Amino acid sequence: MSLAGHPTSAEFERDARQMHDDKPLSPGSIAIGVIIGRMSEFFDFFVYGIASVLVFPRLVFSFVADPVTATLYSFAVFSLAFLARPIGSLVFIWIDRTYGRGTKLTIALFILGGSTVSMAFLPGYETIGIWSVLFLALFRLGQGFALGGAWDGMASLLALNAPKSERGWWAMVPQLGAPIGFALASALFGYFYSSLSDQDFLTWGWRYPFFVAFAINVVALFARLRIVASREFGELFESLELQPKSVVETVRVHGRDILLGAFAPLASFAMFHLVTIFPLSWVTLKGGQSAGEFLFVQILGAFVGIGSVVVSGAIADRIGRRRQLMIGAVIIAIFSFSAPFLLDAGGKGQDAFIIIGFAILGLSFGQASGAVSSRFTTTYRYTGSALTSDLAWLVGAGFAPLVALGLATEFGIIFIGGYLISGAICTFAALTLSRILDSSEHQAPVDR
Repeated sequence: MSLAGHPTSAEFERDARQMHDDKPLSPGSIAIGVIIGRMSEFFDFFVYGIASVLVFPRLVFSFVADPVTATLYSFAVFSLAFLARPIGSLVFIWIDRTYGRGTKLTIALFILGGSTVSMAFLPGYETIGIWSVLFLALFRLGQGFALGGAWDGMASLLALNAPKSERGWWAMVPQLGAPIGFALASALFGYFYSSLSDQDFLTWGWRYPFFVAFAINVVALFARLRIVASREFGELFESLELQPKSVVETVRVHGRDILLGAFAPLASFAMFHLVTIFPLSWVTLKGGQSAGEFLFVQILGAFVGIGSVVVSGAIADRIGRRRQLMIGAVIIAIFSFSAPFLLDAGGKGQDAFIIIGFAILGLSFGQASGAVSSRFTTTYRYTGSALTSDLAWLVGAGFAPLVALGLATEFGIIFIGGYLISGAICTFAALTLSRILDSSEHQAPVDR
């Protein structure tokens, strides 16, 4: 028992494991749980992201006459989740330390699912006025707050448990959830957008993907709880000291490493939104092809992305994760010179932008998770990885659609290239500094 008389996290976890007599968990079982969990989170993320282009500017921000301005308002609300996510992490780390991972995960995913499904019932501005905007903002904050608690440490467990020669391969496994979640969200929206009349889609068709998101969250919850509550999983966590630590203590010991880890993936995060949410808004507002057609092109791009994420694992195990991320940043910088012209070149150019962009994204994003995590001591890796992820998404992705559309509209599409280059520079600088610090501290750089 704790000093305050409450059961500790460890006691709760041991009690839960005593009630489970599952078969031993293989790395493959953990990997499947990781993919399902990440896929459900990204599905929620992209369902909202697509709706922030196709639905909310017309439903919630219908009082704004200019479609571009309405979309910018919608993207501003989109950003709220990334501001709420670090707050959620602080709260859920306390829940984790007090009541255990299973309790934390259950509460987080129900808040995430509840916030998402609540959007499906959202009335428009024409019905309830400004309350429509306020409710949308509240539900979006709920999504971000819950995502702060969705971190379960399974990705870190995979990385630590993998042989040194296969760390790149296992590092890419959690990243598969992003293109899979995006493909599913795009398929649902693409079907309803193409099959229904504009009025039917705006009235009720767009709501179905949000209902599906809640169902997927429930399935993901049980899949992840089965692993988290298993005896072997708990023993692995305890043997590797992957336990939540005080945020203040973690920042004091590893504050510099958290900052490096947050800036290391910025090239792939900049690319992340420039092949998913932003181009859909550009096509919807500026033309080239219909949004329905473009969504199906993006589905094809997501499958290309899945393939390149897998390839990234094989390459990283040959040349090292850090080196691959540096090469990826250079490729993204090179692509930035042609990207604006492709996106503004009509249907065929936009299709090429998506396919090439997803291929490049997968090679970089596949190794972006925990790029400098080897600098965390094992004791602080669980909490440090969660804080790094929150900060990386806030800095690299939270305002990306808003900034990209604002730059492209105000100064021209050519400025999208500058946005990509800035992300590549941040990645290269963070990884270079990490290597220098490893050398000065006489560390053997695990990820080279």
